[in-house]
Amino acid sequence: MFEEINHQRRRFMGKAALAVAATHLGLLGSGSAEPRYPASSDVPAIKPGTHTSFASIKQIDAGLLNIGYAEDGPADGRAVILLHGWPYDIYSFVDVTPLLASAGYRVIVPYLRGYGTTRFLSSKTMRNAQQSAVALDIIALMDALKIQTATVAGFDWGARTADVLAVLWPERCKAIVSVSGYLISSPEGNQVPTPPEPSFLFWYQYYFSTPVGKAGYTKYLDQFNKFIWHQASPKWNFDDATYDRTAASFKNPDHVDIVMHDYRWRLGLADGERKYDSLEKRLAALPAVTVPAITMEGDSNGAAHPPESVYRTRFAGKYEYRLVSGGIGHNLPQEAPQAFAQAVIDVHTL
Repeated sequence: MFEEINHQRRRFMGKAALAVAATHLGLLGSGSAEPRYPASSDVPAIKPGTHTSFASIKQIDAGLLNIGYAEDGPADGRAVILLHGWPYDIYSFVDVTPLLASAGYRVIVPYLRGYGTTRFLSSKTMRNAQQSAVALDIIALMDALKIQTATVAGFDWGARTADVLAVLWPERCKAIVSVSGYLISSPEGNQVPTPPEPSFLFWYQYYFSTPVGKAGYTKYLDQFNKFIWHQASPKWNFDDATYDRTAASFKNPDHVDIVMHDYRWRLGLADGERKYDSLEKRLAALPAVTVPAITMEGDSNGAAHPPESVYRTRFAGKYEYRLVSGGIGHNLPQEAPQAFAQAVIDVHTL
């Protein structure tokens, strides 16, 4: 009986995830068959969790931040920037990074603002998580590292940032790999109400909108984020050590404020900074991605996400979609590192 109920719950969550994400993104489309992504022999097979550390962790001043980042691969290799989301960190790419480095890429994996060893340079800087502000952090990092162009790949906040970089600074972005596709949105666009059933997948956004939500996240930080991991990747059997490596990043002194601002700003409940208004206005128009792009999805993603048919028209350049099967959830790079690394390599040859 429990297994039957649990199966029905997972099926319901999957349908709800698609519905709520399509509404929040302000995108409309019809259903279509989803092609499956076959195993490739180009990237060597790797068991997820094979690696537990990076070749090197560095720090550099970039824009408003001192950014902590992992680096691997030859200094003169083609640059790839890998971007995590919430509640995750650079360890989502701990197996992807050596795969790409061994293929000759210079791999940069930064902690986003509010995570790990990344710190604001000034206490006076607003703890702002607007999509344009986070993207500008990556432009500043590229400038600091003297990287003119790079392939950008990510999931969750990282996929959104890859999308933003591709539409605002296509001259800096050679190509993108974006898990869950087109994730650019606006506070105005997110005012469309959703039915109660799918809305429950965004329960944490509404919780974070309240003072008790911020207090609860602060008090139960580890339990909260581990719960999100289970919700977003219901078939991923990660162990405590895997979670704990990432959980250390949540001890960043700005983490709670950044997370709260991100989700409150999305709903129009927190203001941004006027200096980003022109960029946000451009993003609110949902401009098309014109650089080469591969979008990906795990077949067991328990987080809200749109079907590929909904956002397909937002990609106007060379494009491919890949559905990764085998119980893969929201944290696709960590759950399926071979498939993710292969996409990063393949996007250059579309």
